[in-house]
Amino acid sequence: MNFIKTKINNLEINYIKKGSGKNVLILPGWGTTIDTYITLIQSISTYACVYCLDMPGFGKSQEPQKSWNIDDYVSFIINFIENQNIKNLDLIGHSNGGRIIIKLMNEKLNFKVNKIVLIGSAGIVHKKTLFQKIKIKTFKICKKILEFKPINSVFPNLLENLKNHFGSTDYKNATPIMKETLVKLVNEDLKALLPNISAPTLLIWGEADTSTPICDAEIMEKLIPDAGLVRVKNCSHYVFLEQPAYVNKIIYTFLSRED
Repeated sequence: MNFIKTKINNLEINYIKKGSGKNVLILPGWGTTIDTYITLIQSISTYACVYCLDMPGFGKSQEPQKSWNIDDYVSFIINFIENQNIKNLDLIGHSNGGRIIIKLMNEKLNFKVNKIVLIGSAGIVHKKTLFQKIKIKTFKICKKILEFKPINSVFPNLLENLKNHFGSTDYKNATPIMKETLVKLVNEDLKALLPNISAPTLLIWGEADTSTPICDAEIMEKLIPDAGLVRVKNCSHYVFLEQPAYVNKIIYTFLSRED
């Protein structure tokens, strides 16, 4: 598979282009790379021209010099599409890639998005449980103590260790800039933007997804005007890897259908 380099938003970006026909862009989830989507790329490239990229800070793409929010990602994707001179396309977003698509579809675009596939998409922020509220409160108290200069000077690494202890696996594995980015992303609720998505949207979800639970898919199906949900039993957040033949067939049927 041939990788291509380009410059977007002053960052060196690694991407792939394979196949011919209608344009399809895959937006990866947080922490994943082009390699994660190889089976999906191989399938789509048999009937379309598929693009997939390492998002900034992952794979072989350069990390931003400062933390990004969702609007920075939207600007980046718009510039990538325009850089490729794409006038119309279908979008596929997994996890954080779906979050970007939701926000993107609320912008004025110089290109047309025909269809959307959201796989275990992020973007819904839930009310905190009592346990989560206690955990956050405990973290804030400990953080305030450790930021006290005399304590911080004696134990300079304790604050970072505390953040890692309370953070998710994605947070623990991230660089300082990407940690700040992740915090900005997960705290923005995009629920109110869902009714503004005008393109036909296919939702594909593993029923055992614990990262973005099936209730998120149900909310999206209800609020997106033209949306349909496919539930896949016994599958997690990576349903496209666990049931590749089934998922690829569903995507082919949806993208190839003439509306």
